[in-house]
Amino acid sequence: MLSQVKTFEGMLDAKGLRFGIVCARFNDFFVSELLSGALDTIRRLGGDPANIDVAWVPGSFEIPLVISKMMDSGKYDATIALGMVIRGSTTHADHINSQVSKALGQLALEKGIPAVYGVVSTENIEQAIERSGTKAGNRGADAARTAVEMANLLKNFSRKG
Repeated sequence: MLSQVKTFEGMLDAKGLRFGIVCARFNDFFVSELLSGALDTIRRLGGDPANIDVAWVPGSFEIPLVISKMMDSGKYDATIALGMVIRGSTTHADHINSQVSKALGQLALEKGIPAVYGVVSTENIEQAIERSGTKAGNRGADAARTAVEMANLLKNFSRKG
């Protein structure tokens, strides 16, 4: 019975894919590391740096608007949002994370293009360091792998002719 089931999976092959990446300038020390991880991953998966565009915005809250414009351009197979929100002593981080994640999810559904959430939320600077390339890995690299896989997966559902 399982032999009759058609299974779809995305490959980790970035060859020929185009990516739009939007980075938050707030906490740019960490975001630059996330971006480096994303770019390196796409390159290692066969992607061409000439097929990657990067836009910088003031903060994570501004990311969805530029992701939307990138999607509207028709140039990209996937988009990636990169930011670093460090909690601090207020609830501001919760509001930012909630709004950005909702907006990106809605954009992906409406426009049919992956909007990968690579906005890292941490409790403190130590966690930010860990998630931008040290012992907890690089969340930018993780986001890039997700973007590549999703872009390839969605090719299975595009209309032909």
